[in-house]
Amino acid sequence: MNKMVPTAVKTPLLGVNIDHVATLRQARGVNYPDPVEAALLCEQAGADGITLHLREDRRHIQDDDVYRMKPLLKTRMNLEMATTEEMLNIALEVKPEWICLVPEKREELTTEGGLDVASQVENIKRYIASLHQVGSKVSLFIDPDAKQIDAAIACKADAIELHTGQYAEATLAKESTAIEHELNRIKSATKYALSQQETLIVNAGHGLTRDNVSAIARIPGIYELNIGHALIADSVFMGLEKAVATMKQAMQG
Repeated sequence: MNKMVPTAVKTPLLGVNIDHVATLRQARGVNYPDPVEAALLCEQAGADGITLHLREDRRHIQDDDVYRMKPLLKTRMNLEMATTEEMLNIALEVKPEWICLVPEKREELTTEGGLDVASQVENIKRYIASLHQVGSKVSLFIDPDAKQIDAAIACKADAIELHTGQYAEATLAKESTAIEHELNRIKSATKYALSQQETLIVNAGHGLTRDNVSAIARIPGIYELNIGHALIADSVFMGLEKAVATMKQAMQG
């Protein structure tokens, strides 16, 4: 399978985050289930890429998972990580096709918001330049906010990933006004980003499920959706390969 990414898609691509396969493994401190095996199954089922987050606290994905997975993937690796020197050194050695820089707090259950790029432009610009030198492209996980989009472009990011967490929370609560508000934020942010730099890739993700994904997938300009927790939860009942296929169907509306 070609690792090159096409320049345009109608339905967004699906990046599958396999972190929570590792969460299940770490709960017992054993060597199963193996997230590398999960990643390969996801590819076979139609995933367009594999996302994994190597956290500083190593609560789920471990260094060995990253190193074992990279040469085996037939699509592409999207390695999420914080902007630390430790993570930079790992990324420079592994050379994933994509790096997604995310905020990280040790006490959080999951990523709670977007990276504040605007407050650290020079540091992130330096970080991205280092990653570009080894051929990795860089995405920044940000809130759907014009200030953060401008900062991401100033840092020479190849892509942004818009945080859909507040939209997802609104859908779980069935708050129609909030759902419409958050959808409009994401639509406006996507349109704004592409108006500022038409070559910028706009992805989205966080908290997306089979029930709420189609509205995001229909937003013009969204290139890829990264989905993990809900998809892995679905796999408990229907199996991993079917969960991937079912999510792709849901994205098509």
